[in-house]
Amino acid sequence: METHPALRLGRLTRTVHSRRSGRLHDLEPTLRIEHREALMYALSKAAELEHLIICQYLYAAFSLKRDAGEGLSPEMVRVVGGWHHQLMEIAEQEMLHLALVQNLLSAVGAGPHFARPNFPVPPRAFPARLRIELLPFGDEALRHFAFLERPEGSDIADVEMFLALEKAQPLPGVTADEIGPIAADFETISHLYRSIEDGLGFLSEKMGEERLFIGPRRAQATGEHFHFPELIAVVDLATAKAAIEVIVEQGEGARGHWQKSHFGRLMAMLASFEEALAADPGLVVTRPVVPAHVRPPESGVSVALISAPFTVRVMDLLNAAYEVVLQVLARYFNHTDESDADLALLAEVAMVLMEDVVGAL
Repeated sequence: METHPALRLGRLTRTVHSRRSGRLHDLEPTLRIEHREALMYALSKAAELEHLIICQYLYAAFSLKRDAGEGLSPEMVRVVGGWHHQLMEIAEQEMLHLALVQNLLSAVGAGPHFARPNFPVPPRAFPARLRIELLPFGDEALRHFAFLERPEGSDIADVEMFLALEKAQPLPGVTADEIGPIAADFETISHLYRSIEDGLGFLSEKMGEERLFIGPRRAQATGEHFHFPELIAVVDLATAKAAIEVIVEQGEGARGHWQKSHFGRLMAMLASFEEALAADPGLVVTRPVVPAHVRPPESGVSVALISAPFTVRVMDLLNAAYEVVLQVLARYFNHTDESDADLALLAEVAMVLMEDVVGAL
């Protein structure tokens, strides 16, 4: 198999070998998930991660310049447009992953989980090495995104701005006499999902599938309503594993063709970006963006605040529309006596708001 150009740069080459070998001793120890509550908690953390990662990719995509009026040559308009398209496609697949996690939650008797930490994400929200940041498109962003999407067993360092986090105090592990679930350290996103998959298998054997998968089958989203062919209903262990397979394969490609995974596509963008910079060292493909808030966050952390009155109004409208999307999705996944027509309408409203309102704002 030919090595991808981005992986010839040196420090990413070992990733290919880790994927080829499939050596189990390279993988992180499975997190202990031996109770329904621990499974629900792990799935809720997965939902938060998918939600935050969507925002991360959208921010990078919207940071890119669009046309010659912003100083791009005709050739770079085409190239940058391709990067934007790739990031938007990856973000859409992350939306699929978020929906699949909601199906998993519903299947085991939990409600939907669309809450997430606000940006900047608190350091203790996830293990120290899993930092979700809003970064404009560029070398640092692409390398950080690839680090997050890397498969287990890959010896890839994060970008320098996050390296100090590796020395942070890890979260405590789970002991045999724990009562409530805690966020044990997981090294990668695929590590978390592998542990969830193992937990589902353990609990299915321990209590029986009919007692584990107790959620209402009508509370499952499918491609019928959300235009994702891979969005499958989770009703038993086999379909739960199939849902996790979709998430892991599209994200890390750890079990199949990594070139088409998010990791592989990010590496292709990195190679393309570095080639463009080599041809024109002064090239600037992003707008001068900065993560900013409309008002100070309750945490008290120092953030940039928007002061232009019209921009504040637009941001408030964007935040309100985004909140309505989440409310509609929560109602869909937590429905009770809605008809099939009602459910179809809820799904349609959510999709229209995301594509025609949130995107435009």
